[in-house]
Amino acid sequence: MTPEQQQAIKTHVDALSAILYADCNPESLQTLEEIELAVREQVLTHVTPHIGFFLSQKLAVQKEEE
Repeated sequence: MTPEQQQAIKTHVDALSAILYADCNPESLQTLEEIELAVREQVLTHVTPHIGFFLSQKLAVQKEEE
């Protein structure tokens, strides 16, 4: 991964983190365990499905091109 790509990921993750934080109850983020559970829940609910869909679309395009 290039430094530019790493910076792009950081920029997007920072923006995504701000959005997901706004959807959390700050009072429930008092310990590292609570933060980890909140992050895991948010990522599994909102991020992972979109990444999976994106990758499946890319795979379908590759198969069509073969």
